[in-house]
Amino acid sequence: MGPARLPGPGGLGCFVLVLLLLLGGSGSPGTTPPPRAPWADEQGAVPEGAPWGRVRYEAVKKHLGALSKHYWQYLACKVWQEGCEEEEKQQGEREAGPIPGWGFPLVGQDYLEILSAWYCSFGKCCETGDCRIINNITGLEAELNGQLHGQHLAKDVVLRAVQGFLQSPWPPKALVLSFHGWSGTGKNFVARMVATHLYRDGLRSDCVRVFVSLLHFPHHNYVDSYKAQLQRQISETLQRCRQALLIFDEAEKLHSNLLDAITPFMAQHTNKADQQRSIFLFLSNLGGNTINEVALDFWRAGRAREEIPLELLEQRLRLELQEAAENSYAHSQLLRENLIDFVVPFLPLEYQHVKLCARDAFLARGLPYTEAMLDQVAQMMVFVPKEEKLFSAQGCKSVPQRINYFLP
Repeated sequence: MGPARLPGPGGLGCFVLVLLLLLGGSGSPGTTPPPRAPWADEQGAVPEGAPWGRVRYEAVKKHLGALSKHYWQYLACKVWQEGCEEEEKQQGEREAGPIPGWGFPLVGQDYLEILSAWYCSFGKCCETGDCRIINNITGLEAELNGQLHGQHLAKDVVLRAVQGFLQSPWPPKALVLSFHGWSGTGKNFVARMVATHLYRDGLRSDCVRVFVSLLHFPHHNYVDSYKAQLQRQISETLQRCRQALLIFDEAEKLHSNLLDAITPFMAQHTNKADQQRSIFLFLSNLGGNTINEVALDFWRAGRAREEIPLELLEQRLRLELQEAAENSYAHSQLLRENLIDFVVPFLPLEYQHVKLCARDAFLARGLPYTEAMLDQVAQMMVFVPKEEKLFSAQGCKSVPQRINYFLP
């Protein structure tokens, strides 16, 4: 049983609101339309009289007096997966002896069906009935523009790829993005942004799975066991959610057999009816030196980093990946079968980018700062190459910890 979560939009207030609507509140079904959620325009209006009609409305109104703590626990568990441990305990008590006035089969099932349908009319639901999927592309774009520094290529590719994929009514395959660059340049940061703006619970959503190579698959002697476990976990996630996000960190350290095991989940869809809309993100430090060499060449030529074209870096990266060692990330079926849709380069960060990261860190903690303080944080970092001292060796990875130096 997973950890309990708070209800979706509105939580308990949403539950009370629907009861008021069913009771007639400021009108009755058929005369007063249900309230529109902020994203209702994207979904279209809820059909008049659905999901409840006059007959069901009267039946629900008749039995509302039977609602109790027991019913709330049942509803919260089934719709929002909250408090399921307590519900299991109560279920055992109900089986042991009926609760006076409860009338569970008549009231509970009918209420659950109606309320679940009403709740899900405001957003895209997982099959559990919990509205986790929000696909807030506007929010993703705003955060990429405001919080991701020095990565014009990554911003553009990720936004266009995700938006285009979600807008496609029948995507032919899973969306597969491969992030490459030095540590601290923003690969995990962007993956977290994608999760946050596609799912209400972000990385905590049951529709999102994160695998870290050295943490989840540390021993190559157990590859076969890992392979079966990985396939089972991905299958369960895809069955649970019509839209899933799978993130693989330190992908270059994954054994090729593990990567080969997941290729069926990313391949072409053969049946539209069984299609799962899924996004795979692979995060790797592989190719970081190649990306840095291109950025350094542009700097030495007096050209702005924003002039670096995606085509140049993608071509160089694919060539490097293909020349990698036999059992590496590059020799998996991901590249052999052209399953990677976009190779996303993350450029090395310069002094001004580190200052912006420091500013964000101060703001995130509600701390005052000055330009001199931002310079001090940036000067604490190590910059390479030795002659130019142009790129931060750690990117922005340790910046939030460094501002502790300025705390009173």
